[in-house]
Amino acid sequence: MLVKMRGMKLVFLYGPPAVGKLTVARELASLTGFHLFHNHLTVDLVTSLFPFGSEPFINLREQIWLDAFAEAARQNLSLIFTFNPERTVRERFINDMLQIVKSNGGQIVFVELTCDEAGLEQRMEAESRKEFGKLASVELYRSLKEAGAFTYPKLAADLSLDTSKSSPAVTAKLVSDYIGRQQK
Repeated sequence: MLVKMRGMKLVFLYGPPAVGKLTVARELASLTGFHLFHNHLTVDLVTSLFPFGSEPFINLREQIWLDAFAEAARQNLSLIFTFNPERTVRERFINDMLQIVKSNGGQIVFVELTCDEAGLEQRMEAESRKEFGKLASVELYRSLKEAGAFTYPKLAADLSLDTSKSSPAVTAKLVSDYIGRQQK
């Protein structure tokens, strides 16, 4: 079932590493026809030029994200964006994104994906995570978490779903249904 939209819709899927953002996003793209803007594509591009977390990396990554959102909104192109809240993303990014999308006639739906810690760690070393150079080591994840790497201000969620309790297909269907209800 494709979701018919009035104006651009940005589905902002966020959560910790290994929560299932990309897997759910792929399912959701199939259900809705929305384009998938996977954040690792930008991260991979920018890290080919600058070290992760460096000032030029942070600036260019956010510029690409924001420019893509603005152009998609101008073109009435609905997107699903995957986002891992972490400390190298400036706090103002969310406000900048909101302003850019809304000023271009778009709407944002914040969807938080959660999972218990055991589930995250079980998924962490899956082969599929290595395809995009994702964090794929439980030891490194624990170390980064302890060091505060995933510290980011709490984001408001329009919808919060626990991926340890439902499959990616069911989770995507819940998001699609929510979006559909918002259009009525």
